[in-house]
Amino acid sequence: MAETTTTTTETTTAETTKKIHLKSSDGEDFEVDEAVLLESQTIKHMIEDGCADSVIPLPNVTGKILAKVIEYCKKHLEAGDHNKASSSSSSLYSSSSSSFGVGDDDANKELQNWDKEFLEVDQDTLFDLILAANYLNIKSLLDLTCKTVADMMRGKTPEEIRKTFHIVNDYTEEEEAEIKRENQWAFE
Repeated sequence: MAETTTTTTETTTAETTKKIHLKSSDGEDFEVDEAVLLESQTIKHMIEDGCADSVIPLPNVTGKILAKVIEYCKKHLEAGDHNKASSSSSSLYSSSSSSFGVGDDDANKELQNWDKEFLEVDQDTLFDLILAANYLNIKSLLDLTCKTVADMMRGKTPEEIRKTFHIVNDYTEEEEAEIKRENQWAFE
């Protein structure tokens, strides 16, 4: 009898893990647990609307970026971050501990460290992650990637920002001087 119960439990667990197939813009196929993909509001709505029975094409996301997005979603699902959506964005902008308790503080710090390492990528990959997070409507990833870009600009002069992001200054010296005069408070 005990063996029958064990077999039934294993079968039930296997049946509850539904796989969703995704296809990136460059033709890469991904088979991902449905629970992981529920981090994306876009894919969640497709699943709810019955549009996920076959392959879901993602024409705006390459295979390289989709693999990173899936990695992020898996990690945050494992950490239980999807249940803390309202607190995740506020914790991104503060270094103070949350009020979830000591065990959760350690888990939050571990997740924050993982997020930091996850975003140690080149600038093009970071911008592609922003676009993918926006397209797939993954708020926590969008907040995290945008905060990373904001941190890259913090404390820099306009010229340093232009250099960092390869932005050409299309103002003449006269126009730039006029803007500085009009907005002198911002340059103090």
